[in-house]
Amino acid sequence: MLSCRSSLVSIQFRADLTPADFRMPFVDIQSNLPASSFSEDFLKKLCSCTAAALGKPEERMHLVVQPGLPMLVAGSCSPCVILSVSAIGVTDTADKNKEHSAKIFEFLTRELSLTADRITIQFHALQPHQVGKKGTVMSFL
Repeated sequence: MLSCRSSLVSIQFRADLTPADFRMPFVDIQSNLPASSFSEDFLKKLCSCTAAALGKPEERMHLVVQPGLPMLVAGSCSPCVILSVSAIGVTDTADKNKEHSAKIFEFLTRELSLTADRITIQFHALQPHQVGKKGTVMSFL
């Protein structure tokens, strides 16, 4: 472990950790589709798809589905999905998100029988201090 200290700040760097160790993705789906569209099998497949797209193990994924919402997308209340992906270190560039988006869109259009214009994906880049775990934040783990 390396340590840098000054009178104002103390920062510790753990040499045994890589940026990949801090990525703990959160996937949130909002949809006007009924709950029956989001079976346990679907959730497991979505977890596998997004974990693979983001380069993370499935054990690190957090998924929440909010079905049956009143929603309007592009002026229509037809079936739709808004998916948010929040993560540390893997959603911070347009190039990365373009790759993630292609893989996730392919999965959602196939599994939910939606056209691409009925799906919107938001990517949020998180910092380690914005994610709490084990009574602290990821910055200190």
